[in-house]
Amino acid sequence: MPNPKHKHSKARSRSNGAHFKVTAPNLSPCPRCHKLRPSHQVCPSCGYYREREVVKMEEA
Repeated sequence: MPNPKHKHSKARSRSNGAHFKVTAPNLSPCPRCHKLRPSHQVCPSCGYYREREVVKMEEA
């Protein structure tokens, strides 16, 4: 297994964790029901994804 030739500075090794923090999911409005939903996922309120019904939702 190869070993590093030089020691990384503290700033360089600590900056590796700078992007570790998870941010809030990107929410976009559903084109059918206009409620917020996660991007690239089926809408939890109407069950549509890319203008197709993927999940049958019960009408209340």
